[in-house]
Parts: sequence; C-alpha cells; structure tokens
Amino acid sequence: MSATTPYLKPGLAKPVAAGDGLDAPYWDGLKEGKLILQRCNGCGKFQWGPEWVCHRCHSLDLGWAETAVEGILYSHQRIWHPVHPALAEQGPYVVALVELPAADGVRIIGNLVGDPMQPLEIGSAVRAVFEHHPDDDPPHTLLQWETV
Repeated sequence: MSATTPYLKPGLAKPVAAGDGLDAPYWDGLKEGKLILQRCNGCGKFQWGPEWVCHRCHSLDLGWAETAVEGILYSHQRIWHPVHPALAEQGPYVVALVELPAADGVRIIGNLVGDPMQPLEIGSAVRAVFEHHPDDDPPHTLLQWETV
C-alpha cells in the first residue's frame, strides 16, 4: 500500500539509516514497499529495534527478513500539541504502536493515517502504508499505518 499525499508537512528532519548502517535494510525495504525487520539466524526470532546481538538468545548471527504488513493496534496517542515547529498546523494526529503477529509480536511505531478523530480500539487490525518521498534530500520512505 502506498500513501498518495504526504501525511506530514514539510520541514521535519529527514530520516536516514544510522551512521553504522545497522538499520539500512529496514529503510531500503520501505523504499520498495516492504517491511523488512531484523531476524536472528540463531533462534529464528524477529526483533525491533535492530541491534548487533539478538535480544533473546544473544547470538551475534543476525539477518533481515520480510514480514507481513498487517498488524494489531497495541496502543495509540492522539497528539494535540506540536512537538516541532513544522508540526504547528498538523494536530491532531495519531501515533500508533503496532504489534506484528507475523514477526513474533514485535512492536513498531508510526503515524495512523486517516481521520485523526476516528474512533480507535486496541486490538483493531491495521496495515502498513508506505509514504514515499523520492524528491526529498535524501529520498526516503516513511512507514505509516491505517485501520483495516
């Protein structure tokens, strides 16, 4: 799924991969419309955020794997006050914490697109929306969420 109009207003810092390259596969996957998360080659479990060691078995043998773009609304916050000058006209908006059952229940955050006043229920189904910004410097894609 891909967002047709940008959800956030211009003026925010552009997201880039960490300087050490640890999370580069995640950002590269978003550009292709895929959700790619770190996965341990030792125990086979997904984890987020990315680390140099497995959160569960402490293996140093980590890789990356694509996972389903469907999740469950675990928690959310409706934001009314701007946290950055570029967001002065943005509120309200909803930040969602999404649990990914297909990825061992890891949780990942993103904005929930659509009506910011929509009724929300914990446990509701959501799916990823890839918001591409090819003309930004640097080009990037944001992971957003929408209710199903």
